[in-house]
Amino acid sequence: MADFHFLRPLWLLAIIALIYLIWQLKKLRIASSAWHKVIPKHLTSMLLSNEENKKPISLIIPSIIGLLIIVAMAGPTWQKIPQPVFEVERGSVIVMDMSFSMLATDIKPNRLTMARFKAMDLVKEINEGEIGLVAYAGDAFVISPLTADINNINLLLPSLSPEIMPELGSNPYPALLLANEMLQNSGHLSGDIYWVTDGISSDELQDINDFIASHDHRVNILGVGTEQGAPITLANGELMKDRGGNIVIPKINLQRLSGISSRSSGLFSPITADESDIEKLGERPIAQAKDMQAQQDNLGDQWQEAGPYLLLIVLPLMLGYFRRGLLFTPILFAFALTTTYTPTVEAQEQTAPLQNKAVETVEPSFWDNLWKTSDQQASAKFEQKQYQAAAEQFNNPQWKASSLYKAGNYEQALQEYEQLLNSDATDERSVSEVIQSTYNHGNTLAQLSKYDDAIAKYDEVLAQQPDHADALANKALIEQLKQQQDEQEQEQNQDQNSDEQQEQDQEQQQSDKNEQQNQDQNQQGDSGQQDDQSQSENSEQQQDSQDPQSSDKSDDANPEQNDNADQNPDDKESDQQSRDNEQQNGEKNDSEQENQAQAQADNAEQNDEQGVENEQMAGMTDSPTAEEIEANQKFDQLLKKVTDDPHLLLRNKMQLEYQKRRQNRSSIGVKEKW
Repeated sequence: MADFHFLRPLWLLAIIALIYLIWQLKKLRIASSAWHKVIPKHLTSMLLSNEENKKPISLIIPSIIGLLIIVAMAGPTWQKIPQPVFEVERGSVIVMDMSFSMLATDIKPNRLTMARFKAMDLVKEINEGEIGLVAYAGDAFVISPLTADINNINLLLPSLSPEIMPELGSNPYPALLLANEMLQNSGHLSGDIYWVTDGISSDELQDINDFIASHDHRVNILGVGTEQGAPITLANGELMKDRGGNIVIPKINLQRLSGISSRSSGLFSPITADESDIEKLGERPIAQAKDMQAQQDNLGDQWQEAGPYLLLIVLPLMLGYFRRGLLFTPILFAFALTTTYTPTVEAQEQTAPLQNKAVETVEPSFWDNLWKTSDQQASAKFEQKQYQAAAEQFNNPQWKASSLYKAGNYEQALQEYEQLLNSDATDERSVSEVIQSTYNHGNTLAQLSKYDDAIAKYDEVLAQQPDHADALANKALIEQLKQQQDEQEQEQNQDQNSDEQQEQDQEQQQSDKNEQQNQDQNQQGDSGQQDDQSQSENSEQQQDSQDPQSSDKSDDANPEQNDNADQNPDDKESDQQSRDNEQQNGEKNDSEQENQAQAQADNAEQNDEQGVENEQMAGMTDSPTAEEIEANQKFDQLLKKVTDDPHLLLRNKMQLEYQKRRQNRSSIGVKEKW
């Protein structure tokens, strides 16, 4: 009640008018009874009518009713209404200790086995939002990024063991930093870290406290082990010893772990045989875990008005006037007119036959309008996550914009925020409300990928409130996204330029190739003509050289025929004609033989190609032989021998990442041996 005040205190001035009205009514009552001073009492009953003999109306009840109505109109209130602040979905990271001390046997069969089972139970207990998995020994590694698929986490947990870690030891500080990086990159400004460990040394305590002080995450710890401890049994069955040859017996410090979790507003539980430890860690919802002061900051200047509840007291006081029909009948009639539901233009449009919409808009009933305002009805829909329906019913621009944002209608939400911030009513609002609207405006711009405008809005918020944690975190995240977007655009431009250059080079090479082919063809044509000419000349020379020889031989061999030839010129001419015909027939036969040889070569080539195709088709259609079946079986056996062991895959993955880290940075945190 310390914040009790009136939202509309000027209505209290109506009390003066109420006092004046009561005074006038009292004077009227006195004036109406003036005959009693003149007429004797025994004649009053006969001279005055029954109406005038009635007792005067009491003014106490009307005074109380009028006072209650005035106070209700003034708007008494003492409680704030939480304003919607955009919070990201729940984000959780499970951090698993994979140091050799987890092989201690004080918990049967050992700490590691129980820790893995408890981690799987914890994943089922959370079962909402996004969950990631980190394992650490001498260094920390991401086993699974944040994901909503809990089955993926459950499949990876059994594969974790100290033997697969690239660097042995115990260094939890890098694991916490890695968990924070995962949450920040996924947009979770405040999340939950579930740390499953068997303890830390005093040297590591300072780094852990610094991490808790600089981050808003809750650190929930499940302590695995006992304060008595037990030896560490290695894979070969031997007990782990220190450099002095003494058997190592790790013990858990439950008080130290409990202090770490309490400083981060987290929860702590030692491991138990039942489910009580997991139930304790999952007691509170984790969408946002902040202290009471941070929760107060999320409350705006919207106050819950108690005036309507005062009117409930007025109703029974007015029952008597319904019978008499006096004084308040016009007021009741006016009140009934104002509370009777009259659809607005938007409601009339919604109730009209919808031809293109499958979902009908449900109108608020008369009863709802009688007891709740439009904003109150919309607020109920907002809590039921009916954001679009709430946005259509809200009159408050801040709530309307928030509903549109929640409904994913960022364009209309952006318009509402711009109108809200640019309107004249902004000057009348409080500073905190303006800051909150500006912050939400920036979030809307970020959702629309308008990163520059969003950063400008965050700067406006930080200019008025430099310690606004959400604005700082969102600004940093948006700057990272903008940088990534610029880098991607630059890479795309470079790829496009390289593609264009390659196309130009290919075109140039193609043109050069075409020119070279044309030149080769021209050269071949010239050489072909020269060859034909040379061949024809050679053939003529050979023929000329052969003719004399043949003629000489024929003359020597057949002198008689020569004589006869000289004697018979007609026979000589006929012999010459026959020789010419034989030569023409020989040339014709040679050309036909060349054509036939070319056709046979083409047919042979086609037959060879067809034979290859037939062999391929036969290989496809024929059933596999015994050798092929045996070869396939051997191939399947080789495939089965390919390593798909999750332990080995995880180890190789972490080993590659560890080698890259050693080249880029030095170790951080305090590293223990087990």
